[in-house]
Amino acid sequence: MATQAEPVVVTANAARRISEILAGEAPASALRVSVEGGGCSGFQYRFDVTQDRNDDDTVIERDGATVLVDAVSLDYMAGCQIDFVDDLIGAAFKIENPHATASCGCGTSFSL
Repeated sequence: MATQAEPVVVTANAARRISEILAGEAPASALRVSVEGGGCSGFQYRFDVTQDRNDDDTVIERDGATVLVDAVSLDYMAGCQIDFVDDLIGAAFKIENPHATASCGCGTSFSL
């Protein structure tokens, strides 16, 4: 696993979309991105809107968007880039993980 020294980056496109999502939510809401076991390749990303913040959360803020990553997930996500892609196939968040050895066509599942 990666070290926590590598930051998680939120692109401008992702920040814009997160801000749009959070605008319809309660004040102080944030997008929590976490890693859990499962999916096609062993691990999968999970996205939740939450108002709960933990002491060990890493808080990433960009252009009015707030993203939370818990300490355990950060070990798997260090060095990742969170982007939002809107193309002919559809619109979705896409996480580019430089430490993933394989990923699934669904775009939310990976292995290390």
